[in-house]
Amino acid sequence: MASVLAAAEAGADAVDGAMDAMSGLTSQPSLGTIIAGLAHTGRDTGLTPARIEPFSRYWEGVRRYYAPFEADIRSGTSDVYRHEMPGGQYTNLREQARAMGLDSRWDEIARSYAEVNQLFGDIVKVTPSSKVVGDMAIFLVAGNLTAADVMEPGREISFPDSVVSFMRGDLGYPADGFPAGVQQRILKGARAVEGRAGAHIPAVDLEAERARAAKAAKAADHRISDADLASWLMYPKVFTEYMAHRRQYGDVSALPTPVFFYGLPEQGEMAVDIDQGKTLVVRLLGQAEDKDSGETRLFFELNGQPRPVRIPRAGQEGAQRKARAQAQEGNPLHVGAPMPGAVAAVAVKPGQKVTRGSPLLSIEAMKMENAVSAERDGTVAKVLVAPGDRVEAKDLLIEFA
Repeated sequence: MASVLAAAEAGADAVDGAMDAMSGLTSQPSLGTIIAGLAHTGRDTGLTPARIEPFSRYWEGVRRYYAPFEADIRSGTSDVYRHEMPGGQYTNLREQARAMGLDSRWDEIARSYAEVNQLFGDIVKVTPSSKVVGDMAIFLVAGNLTAADVMEPGREISFPDSVVSFMRGDLGYPADGFPAGVQQRILKGARAVEGRAGAHIPAVDLEAERARAAKAAKAADHRISDADLASWLMYPKVFTEYMAHRRQYGDVSALPTPVFFYGLPEQGEMAVDIDQGKTLVVRLLGQAEDKDSGETRLFFELNGQPRPVRIPRAGQEGAQRKARAQAQEGNPLHVGAPMPGAVAAVAVKPGQKVTRGSPLLSIEAMKMENAVSAERDGTVAKVLVAPGDRVEAKDLLIEFA
């Protein structure tokens, strides 16, 4: 807040604030406080607390629905001067650590974030670049590595894809460039982008890409809008996953937010508009556990008509996850998981000969993808995972002959 007022006094024309109910902690400073702090001065905003209060009240209600996704902090902290995470990155990285089972090691992640930032040359950290630093920090902690280990000669490390892309120059370059030794170590001989990355993007036939997007969507009844096309061009993988979700569950954006997140309570009722003039009234009458099948039976009324549904119980699938053998430390024939996550793709099969640096498989966790490469020449003896399998750090993935 003090920085914002000082910026206004220094002549800044625009600053970033947040509605009072959404401000503070990892968010922007309070808009109401900015308005009050500049009132009756030469930089008076012309707004009043009374004009913005209704909006703040609205967001106060919305925020309750999203409470489980907030960072688990209750006050501001001067620790930001140590790790230098932007607010949004702090929230995202904290959730990423929680999802990967590393929440108890948050202090290590924060310390690693500061070390990685210095390793990369003390970069400007905005949404894409701050995420790269976070990906690297959480990757190092999950693999019990340090920033110093990255530069150790002879140590083969399969860096996260976002880190390799960053050092290649896909997001641009810092004013002074990347530290040469670090860039060479991470790129492993790959060529960096010269100049602006955007200058190397080939021309695109938009209608041809629209047809490709429709094919990837596998939805004959869904017209690819311009927004869909933009999503496909920028984030083809995310778009494909979204369309797969839509094929399975329909357009869930029609559901009220609390119902989408938490489900209907018993005897709860909601109205869903599925088309102009078409509204479904859904009431949950009750539910019963079926211990033999591991399912829950739900009893609904849909516009007054009974509709029973069976769904798998939450956690049932995870409870059946088989325990995997662990990769032996120092065994050159074992390839272990560098982090917990889901196997996204497998690039090799038993009997296949590979050379050092060849891609073996990739693991994905919370928007971070990590390609695992061969650390030596050899022949693949066993592939112990398949796409979609969940793995934990150090799980044995591949054995060499």
